[in-house]
Amino acid sequence: QVQLVESGGGLVQAGGSLRLSCAASGRTFSTYAMGWFRQAPGQEREVVAVISWRGDSTYYTDSVKGRFAISRDNAKNTGYLQMNSLKPEDTAGYYCAVKRWGVVTTPRHEYDYWGPGTQVTVSS
Repeated sequence: QVQLVESGGGLVQAGGSLRLSCAASGRTFSTYAMGWFRQAPGQEREVVAVISWRGDSTYYTDSVKGRFAISRDNAKNTGYLQMNSLKPEDTAGYYCAVKRWGVVTTPRHEYDYWGPGTQVTVSS
């Protein structure tokens, strides 16, 4: 199994930046695809970005393209989500998740392990 812990959330003004980190336990992290999801109050959890286990394939939802960047450092068992040019509509709880099949896919049910989440609030 894998344990995930997110960090880096907080309050930021519109136009600012945050970098979220996802620290994973276990030596198999490097073979897992990793995704970031977010959920705002009253809304469904949506995929934000996904990166394959090799880091050679990524997915971004349209609303964050050009602003967010997903990356991973398998040697450190850590994934990242760099968020730039933040907008109030980015306000949500952000969750890191991994799945054993290491290719990029977006359905939530395909992810095997989830972190507890970190809150990102963007003020206007």
